[in-house]
Amino acid sequence: MRWGYHLPRTSWGSGLGRTPQLPDEHISFLIQWSWPFKGVHPLRLPRAFIRHHGNSADSAPPPGRHGQLFRSISATEAIQRHRRNLIEWFSRLPREERQFGPTFALDTVHVDPVIRESTPDELLRPSTELATGHQQTQAGLPPLALSQLFDPDACGRRVQTVVLYGTVGTGKSTLVRKMVLDWCYGRLPAFELLIPFSCEDLSSLGSTPASLCQLVTQRYTPLKEVLPLMTAAGSRLLFVLHGLERLNLDFRLAGTGLCSDPEEPGPPAAIMVNLLRKYMLPEASILVTTRPSTIGRIPSKYVGRYGEICGFSDTNLQKLYFQLRLNQPDCGYGAGGAGVSVTPAQRDNLIQMLSRNLEGHHQIAAACFLPSYCWLVCATLHFLHAPTPAGQTLTSIYTSFLRLNFSGETLDSTHTSNLSLMSYAARTMGKLAYEGVSSRKTYFSEEDVRGCLEAGIKTEEEFQLLQIFRRDALRFFLAPCVEPGHLGTFVFTVPAMQEYLAALYIVLGLRKTALQRVGKEVVEFVGRVGEDVSLVLGIVAKLLPLRILPLLFNLLKVVPRVFGRMVSKSREAVAQAMVLEMFREEDYYNDDVLDQMGASILGVEGPRRHPDEPSEDEVFELFPMFMGGLLSAHNRAVLAQLGCPIKNLDALENAQAIKKKLGKLGRQVLPPSELLDHLFFHYEFQNQRFSAEVLGSLRQLNLAGVRMTPLKCTVVASVLGSGRHPLDEVNLASCQLDPAGLHTLMPVLLRARKLGLQLNNLGPEACRDLRDLLLHDQCQITTLRLSNNPLTAAGVGLLMDGLAGNTSVTHLSLLHTDLGDEGLELLAAQLDRNKQLQELNVAYNGAGDTVALALAKAAREHPSLELLHLYFNELSSEGRQVLRDLGGSGEGGARVVASLTEGTAVSEYWSVILSEVQRNLNSWDPLRVQRHLKLLLRDLEDSRGATLNPWRKAQLLRVEGEVKTLLEQLGGSGH
Repeated sequence: MRWGYHLPRTSWGSGLGRTPQLPDEHISFLIQWSWPFKGVHPLRLPRAFIRHHGNSADSAPPPGRHGQLFRSISATEAIQRHRRNLIEWFSRLPREERQFGPTFALDTVHVDPVIRESTPDELLRPSTELATGHQQTQAGLPPLALSQLFDPDACGRRVQTVVLYGTVGTGKSTLVRKMVLDWCYGRLPAFELLIPFSCEDLSSLGSTPASLCQLVTQRYTPLKEVLPLMTAAGSRLLFVLHGLERLNLDFRLAGTGLCSDPEEPGPPAAIMVNLLRKYMLPEASILVTTRPSTIGRIPSKYVGRYGEICGFSDTNLQKLYFQLRLNQPDCGYGAGGAGVSVTPAQRDNLIQMLSRNLEGHHQIAAACFLPSYCWLVCATLHFLHAPTPAGQTLTSIYTSFLRLNFSGETLDSTHTSNLSLMSYAARTMGKLAYEGVSSRKTYFSEEDVRGCLEAGIKTEEEFQLLQIFRRDALRFFLAPCVEPGHLGTFVFTVPAMQEYLAALYIVLGLRKTALQRVGKEVVEFVGRVGEDVSLVLGIVAKLLPLRILPLLFNLLKVVPRVFGRMVSKSREAVAQAMVLEMFREEDYYNDDVLDQMGASILGVEGPRRHPDEPSEDEVFELFPMFMGGLLSAHNRAVLAQLGCPIKNLDALENAQAIKKKLGKLGRQVLPPSELLDHLFFHYEFQNQRFSAEVLGSLRQLNLAGVRMTPLKCTVVASVLGSGRHPLDEVNLASCQLDPAGLHTLMPVLLRARKLGLQLNNLGPEACRDLRDLLLHDQCQITTLRLSNNPLTAAGVGLLMDGLAGNTSVTHLSLLHTDLGDEGLELLAAQLDRNKQLQELNVAYNGAGDTVALALAKAAREHPSLELLHLYFNELSSEGRQVLRDLGGSGEGGARVVASLTEGTAVSEYWSVILSEVQRNLNSWDPLRVQRHLKLLLRDLEDSRGATLNPWRKAQLLRVEGEVKTLLEQLGGSGH
């Protein structure tokens, strides 16, 4: 294996002499190959690692060294212009690749695929198994490097024509582009001139006559000056014919006559036939790429070497691919506008986790044998962990992935139907995927696969199309299962692809019951003859007094309405199934769907489930997400390019059916992870009006315990940020929030009345965003909980600046925020800057007697403050007594809670104190908590000894028992 240039896929059209505008939909972006055979990796790469540093787009073509053929200055300059034009054309980045960062370039690095030489006998041998496995390597046929393609064969004969073949998405385009750019930079010295042709471009000309010279000059204007030398170039001239399956070639003399003159006009297909026959320019070298089903279009006597493009033969190549992709620096800004750059340490951690999963989980390694799925894994990880471009969704990643592999691909270019390959896959693979989702299974037998592929096949033409699909595309979607206990079955290459195809099968309306199919045929028949029959019945009704005729007349009008209701009921049933899948109670306490997807790629830390244990119920929570995503306008536009159009009316009716069901089931209180899944569905749908209507009744946003990554913050902000009604409570406790997440969530936080940000490890830098939040003119927060965050004194100073200009906050909790004496002293000095605060909790902040007393005095003088919490601070017995006396004085002002007792009685806030301790028992320092509890226990015992009131003694004993229970949980003693 070596490092080289990794090039984009494109459709080559005319106009290379000008500055072309490359359409995104005609670009691929990765290397793609074939499958392993049941975990065996027979192919090894003996070549060394060679890395080309830098971006070739910034390099200059090599100086003219053209031997004896192009020695003239004009010819040299023409070749140089030709090289520059090719570099400009083939170096364009598709939109999908720009997500990997501003410095990412496909031609910076490239991992060479394995090219396995094959023989005509092997190609013509009929396949007796389901075409998903990889054939074993034949002995004596070692892998080929690109530089060896035109080496003499085993018998020493010169090779002039090479045919490279591979299934859809295996990297034929990438290899061609690498070869073109290698030639442009002088790394293919055997060829003095390279002329690439796209067979898709040539097929668009139809039968319009054009000579070979005209075909060349129309596409490569600078070559006009060297055309007279083309005949003399011999084997130093290389033609590249990419995508031969697009051309309908006829090698029969009766179909295509002989022609040796490059200036003689003829149909483009005829020109290519005579080139391949070696009748025109017989000494020229030719490289052809095609799909397996069309290899036979070129008689083997015209081919010197066949090569099959194979995949990553071991996990080391996969790991190398991931390192190159995931180590690219990103833009540093997400959709929300906040800096959310991924650090090198985070990238390394992702790569290490992915590497471990590749080594321990053979199924994902089998999937990544095909480099196109390596790209999908990288794109998904980038989506989950890196800044998310505005509008990018998980569904759009999968839709773009299919577009980049299937755009413009037809099942059979010679068939009159011109059927889209993706459309055929949606009908067959979508049926298999949906049946799996419906029956909750991911493993399929060969009979299952055959049943879906062969369903409804009645004619020889249909069977031929199926055979083409099996050879060219089936292995793209299905892989042999290599997991213990499931050998001999098949799975979708990545699990999420099954749910995507199942959703596509539904939104395209391909799922029809027998009654619906019959009803549709009846409606079409009635539509054809209905007008004529109605006219006849109207005339007869006037001539004859038959009362039955008006009834028949009305029945003709009723039939379409009945069928319309049948379709509507079907859509409602699908919407019901989708919503039920989204809100399954069995899934209420599992991870949210984004964490599930990340775990499926990166693996789950800890021991894996033993194969002999009963399998858990399959979860298909991505299925409803993809259904919503496929109904978005962007994805429908891309699917239309793939030959899978979704009509606007169908999308509207599906959306209405989903909204009706979501409106009923979406009002229930959901666990945090399921609530995030619900919001993610709306994010995938990308329809603000739809989301506003469905989520209009949402009043509580409880995401406590959900790990709020930058993507999840973007999801919540995108879906709820544009809403207008206030949220009674937003609970983001224990969400691992950071300042960037707070910034992204700002539109949602402005709508909150109660905001909980406890246990998020927020530091002083986060207080800048909190200050801006409090000072915003739309802030509605009345209760702000910031407990268990290391805000420190620096952070509380920023908070006080925000509170000084805020008029809504009445309850503020700064429990266990590392304020210390400095922080409480700052609070005491600036507390009077706010006039609305009613309750302040600064318990467990390590403050001493002096600053605690100063803050208590400031609280007593505050015009609105009613309650101040100071327990669990570093207070002496005398200090606690002074605070109790201050709080018990009858001078009015705020009450001060510093202990479980008030004089000889139990404090009315004892349950608040102990419940706070119980809630944070696992996160606080156990030794420090034990010490404070023992001091409180001593206060209780002293108060019990000082009172003679039996009722008070009973209350004190009860509270003592609660404290002792907490001490036992901490492993301490109550004495």
